[in-house]
Amino acid sequence: MKLTELTGQVETHLTRLNKHTLIHQGVLSPFIALQGAASEAGFDLQIASGFRSFERQQLIWNNKYSGKTTLLNKEEFPISFSSLSELERLLAILHWSALPGASRHHWGTDFDIYDPSLLPKDKQLQLTCDEYQEGGYFFKLNQWLSDNMHRYGFYRPYQVYQGGVAAEPWHISYQPIADHCLQQLTITCIRNTLLKNNILGKHLIFQHLPMIYEQYICNINS
Repeated sequence: MKLTELTGQVETHLTRLNKHTLIHQGVLSPFIALQGAASEAGFDLQIASGFRSFERQQLIWNNKYSGKTTLLNKEEFPISFSSLSELERLLAILHWSALPGASRHHWGTDFDIYDPSLLPKDKQLQLTCDEYQEGGYFFKLNQWLSDNMHRYGFYRPYQVYQGGVAAEPWHISYQPIADHCLQQLTITCIRNTLLKNNILGKHLIFQHLPMIYEQYICNINS
C-alpha cells in the first residue's frame, strides 16, 4: 500500500459499501459475508465509522488538543483540561483517539460497528463500553461477533486494554489486510506525514514518537 493510502491522504485503495461508507477494496466481500451471517442470526450489522481521512483525524486530534472537545479519563469520565500537563494531555488523547496518519481507520480495514435496530429511539450512539457489555444495547451482537467474526477474517485489535489504546468492543478489523498495513506503517512514515501537516503538539509528539509507536500503534491484541 502506498504511503498516502496508509496515512489516509487518498482514497485510491477504497470502494463504496454504501453512500455513507468507504471500505478497502479487499474487505468489501468479507464484510458483506459477515453482514449476511449477522442478518441470518437476527442482527442488522452496520458500520458507524469506517474509513476516516487524515484530515478528519487531524480535526479530531486538534480539537481535543486545544480543548474544544472534552477529554475523557480511562473510566470514560470528563477530565479538567486545565489540570493536565502537555504530556498528560497527549496521553489522554491517545488513550481514545489515534494519532493522525496512524489511525487504523485510514486503511479501510477497520470499523466501529453497531446494530441500529437495537438502539432505543431516544438514544444516540455513544460508542462506550457499557453499550456492548452485559446489560447494554449491543451485548448480544457483541457476543455473536465474538463467536463468529473470525470465520470471515475479522477480530478486535482492542479487545482488552493492555496499557495503550482503551478497550473498544465496537472496533473490528479485517486481519489479513490490516496486519500487512501495520507492518508497512513505520515511525518514519508517520514522522514524514506529520512534518507536512498542521498537527497540534507536534514537537511533543516527535519527542515521544518511539513510545507512541510501540504503546499506542503496535500494542494490539493478537
